[in-house]
Formats: sequence, C-alpha cells, structure tokens
Amino acid sequence: MRKVDVMPFSERWSLEYQKEAAVLQEIFGAEIIEIHHIGSTSVQGLSAKPIIDIMPVVKDLSQVDQYNASMAAIGYEAKGENAILGRRYFQKGGDNRTHHVHIYEKGSPEIVRHLAFRDFLRVHPEKAKEYGDLKEKLARQFPYDIESYINGKAELAARIERKAVVWHRGMMGKGME
Repeated sequence: MRKVDVMPFSERWSLEYQKEAAVLQEIFGAEIIEIHHIGSTSVQGLSAKPIIDIMPVVKDLSQVDQYNASMAAIGYEAKGENAILGRRYFQKGGDNRTHHVHIYEKGSPEIVRHLAFRDFLRVHPEKAKEYGDLKEKLARQFPYDIESYINGKAELAARIERKAVVWHRGMMGKGME
C-alpha cells in the first residue's frame, strides 16, 4: 500500500532531476527537444511528495513507444497516455515511486499548462506556501488514501492553474519566456 508522504522542500530534488534528465537524454537522444523539471519538487520551498516529475518535449510522440524497453531497463513502467491524450507517461519505483516522466510532443498545450503552473508558484511564494500547507494537511489526514489526497488538493490546484495560465499569457505578451 502506498503511503502519502509529503515533506519539506529539499535541494536534493534538483540534483535528482538533473541526474535523471541526463539519463533520459541519453536514451531518447535527438528525439528530445527540451526537458523540464516540473511539479512540486521543482518549486523552491514547496512541500511535496518526494517524486521527481520530468517533462521531456519530443519532436514526434509516435516515436516514444519504441523506447519502452530502454525505459524498462532503467526501472520505468510504461503507462501509455494514462488518461491524458497526447502524452506518454512512465513511473519509476513501483509503490515507492521516485520519478514520473510525462512526455509531450512540441506544441502540446499541456506543456504550457505544466510550465505556467511551475513558474507561477516560483514567483508567487505565498501561493506555493498555501498549496504546500494544504498538501501537508491532506497527507496527515489521508496517509493511505491517495485518491482522497488527490481529490482534496484538486480544487486549489485547479484555481492556481487557471491563474497561472492567465499570468503566463501576460508574461509571454511582455516578451518574457
């Protein structure tokens, strides 16, 4: 049974991302255009489940499935789209997950959604704190009920995401990337 474990931000998460990103770059080679650290572990000061979320952006999503055996060889389980159209998703670590890889093709709106959420929380520490505090509370309340944990944070995450996407559009309009 998976335990919902939320902990204070760790500098180690960035190093773990860099290490794993290098391995993924080696596997996928020229297919990867860019690769991003996303999710709560990518936001300084944000409490999170210690699972590193990585988002490679590829030239052609239809090519990704041919790498499933290479990903399995380094401990990843291929989950296909896993309920998000236009994504390839991989998990590492079984019930004690360490990494999630979300692969999208260049131009996917999901890329902007993930980056806007991350970047918004990075520049709005009060929102990051509110989100982190809620996640800590939910992890204490539902230590062995991942569904209740996810459902409990869904409304706040969606509200932050809506603000983040609008904020991101405004930043892009000002010529900032």
